[in-house]
Amino acid sequence: MKKAIVSAVVASSLVACTSVETAVVSGNEIHVQGAEPIAVIQGTALGLTAIFHVIDLVQSDLDTVVNKLLVAEAKAMGGNRVHLLTAGTTPRHGIFALGGLIIGFPVSGAVGVAVK
Repeated sequence: MKKAIVSAVVASSLVACTSVETAVVSGNEIHVQGAEPIAVIQGTALGLTAIFHVIDLVQSDLDTVVNKLLVAEAKAMGGNRVHLLTAGTTPRHGIFALGGLIIGFPVSGAVGVAVK
């Protein structure tokens, strides 16, 4: 039984992941008021929760995608900040908690433009 639990935890940790995609752009193609655009950045995080989204096994929320993925990638590309275009995450409270009855896979995503 212990081996089954350990293998389930290991397999579930392989499912959760993050992804960052970028596209370098020039100021002639994209306009950001008061700043020079460098790239369009998209970040996505797939998490893993248990028991009505109460227990986070692998974190996936707006803090993760905005701060750890978008802002970190913008700074790595030479940008000072991110002009956030859109952000969203799987709701976890109220009636939406039923989606994570035993095991849930919340998805968070954000899109922004890295600017100087």
